Amino acid sequence: MADRPKDGRLIVVSNRIPKGDVPSGGLVFALHEALMGAGGLWIGAADVTETAEDGLTPIGSDAYDRATFALTEAEHEGYYLGYANSVLWPLFHHRPDLLTFAEGDFDAYVAVNKRVARAIAKIAGSDDLIWIHDYHFLMVAHELRALGVTNRIGLFLHIPFPNPNDIMALPQVAMLPSWLAAHDVVGVQTRRDVVSVRETMRHDPKAQILNDGTWIRDGRTFAVLSFPIGIDAEGFEIAAREAPTVDLQMAPDAPLLLGVDRLDYSKGLVHRFEAFDAYLSARKPGMPRPTFIQIAPGSREDVAAYKEIREDLERAAGSINGAHADLDWTPIRYIRRHVDRDRIAGLYRRADAALVTPLADGMNLVAKEFVAAQDPDDPGVLILSHFAGAAEQMEAGALLVNPFDRASFARAIRQAVEMPLEERKSRHADLRAGVFAQDIDWWTTNFIDRLRAAPGQGPNRGAA
Repeated sequence: MADRPKDGRLIVVSNRIPKGDVPSGGLVFALHEALMGAGGLWIGAADVTETAEDGLTPIGSDAYDRATFALTEAEHEGYYLGYANSVLWPLFHHRPDLLTFAEGDFDAYVAVNKRVARAIAKIAGSDDLIWIHDYHFLMVAHELRALGVTNRIGLFLHIPFPNPNDIMALPQVAMLPSWLAAHDVVGVQTRRDVVSVRETMRHDPKAQILNDGTWIRDGRTFAVLSFPIGIDAEGFEIAAREAPTVDLQMAPDAPLLLGVDRLDYSKGLVHRFEAFDAYLSARKPGMPRPTFIQIAPGSREDVAAYKEIREDLERAAGSINGAHADLDWTPIRYIRRHVDRDRIAGLYRRADAALVTPLADGMNLVAKEFVAAQDPDDPGVLILSHFAGAAEQMEAGALLVNPFDRASFARAIRQAVEMPLEERKSRHADLRAGVFAQDIDWWTTNFIDRLRAAPGQGPNRGAA
């Protein structure tokens, strides 16, 4: 492995880790970009095995080291598909109605979090920073403290944080404050997420907020702060400029609308299709015929809710095309397989509008990638949901919509399609300035600097 820096290395923990080429977009690509600059060790889950031994297995070393922890098939079912993605994911995305509790799922979650903590405790140097990512590992810091680890530990949640009413649906809600308090810095995407964490902590009798906004629980102080994640804006701009041209077989004056999402009920894809349907229904004869390309590769298809959303989306696409298509025009092109990052970058640059309209989202980097990819001399328009974390940073330049309000959403699509060049350029310039100033390096530096500056504390053994 690479030599350890004098001031300690960065140890990153996430469920997914690239075992070959780094995939485009999302958390994995963001962490890859962060570690390319900072260096260190990245720990993630291995492919499932029959047995799960303690320790880490090195899988690569370049600008940073990579290693995996073991995971059995039963743990994948209980820890990942079960507790993480059938309990925590819907809960944190404000869908407590979709919670699915199964016997043993939480036990599997505990077992995996404990194994990861033991593996880190064995290899962490005294000056190493530990940076834990997302809802898969909410307990790891608590277990590290129980093992006597005193390193500075940060948590970053890429997804939203549930409001105080929704969080009550979590059977382990009484444990959550102790899990959070084991970190030195708890990072979330938005200011509204900070408020949600604070409201949850206020209901814990052992927690107290201090005058400077930090929290104290069982003698440990920790901070809850927003760190809106960015992208490699410069790199994505170059990729979009150099991307191969895709022959879309569209009329020269036909507007291209684009959506790029992982297939998930939180993304509001059916609502998006219905708003496009409403726009098409109000479209006057002779107006340009837009094509809407929706790329939505499947994920977690073993979870029942994902099967349902795929069926709903396919049904909606078929119905809308049946109502509006012509012999030489298909309004919706729905693609549910992976599309290479370079081709997507080229589609972003070609698109006249991007529809980024989730019902709940931590940030949504598609909005930022679209802005970075655009030609400043002839930019497209960003249609952005109020519920995307990105809305806090991009409200001035985007067309903000409520995805539940089909009529106003449809009007926003028409506004984007018909927007004059000068307004498009003005809006894009505002968006571009923010995307390039608050990029992935800015995000990484802000979080790591804040974590490194946190006061050192004891392990707080046995806190509950």
